[in-house]
Amino acid sequence: NTLKILNTNYLTHDVKQFVLEKPQGFIYRPGQSGHFSINIAGWEDKIRPFTFTSLNAWPYLELIVKIHDDHEGVTHQMGKLISGSQLILHDVFGTIEYKGPGIFLAGGTGITPFISIFRALYFSGNLRQTGLIYSNRTQEDIILGDELFKMLGPAYMNVFTRQGVIGFQEKRIDKKFLIETIRNFDTNFYVCGPKNFTDEISADLISLGVKPQSLII
Repeated sequence: NTLKILNTNYLTHDVKQFVLEKPQGFIYRPGQSGHFSINIAGWEDKIRPFTFTSLNAWPYLELIVKIHDDHEGVTHQMGKLISGSQLILHDVFGTIEYKGPGIFLAGGTGITPFISIFRALYFSGNLRQTGLIYSNRTQEDIILGDELFKMLGPAYMNVFTRQGVIGFQEKRIDKKFLIETIRNFDTNFYVCGPKNFTDEISADLISLGVKPQSLII
């Protein structure tokens, strides 16, 4: 499917939102991703995975993409795309699937599969017994913070790894942090972020007694 970009804008200094036309009858599960490429000569076969952040009920598709300008790659090129440009959707695949209430741990753009899950639960009135711990370098890197707070309220916690601002915790999500912050490890844990973030937190959670079947990554 070739999809036209209806609208695009930056949500942070290096994260861009794309609103795409939606093929008729197209459905997907919250948390799923698609393999996309850019419909420009020389870029059609450079395929990358991006997560849908929109809901099936919406008349369009939404992607939220981190733009890497440090090399001439796909996302650098996507940073230049404007309304009317086209992406090619090659297929849809399952990534993170909702398995019930629990604690969500996100690093950076690892929040994207959680956004559609939270939106689906919020709009159906089922977003409860759910907590989010969201790690970013600084406050400026938060994606859709206002909406996350509206949906989750006090169950939403930010953790900043590089920000020396009074009133904010500057720390990492490590084993010590998990022990200090989480009261109950007998629940579902959803983890998404850079590979080292996911690997380290998953290992810490298992060591703290989380059942492997309760760990969704």
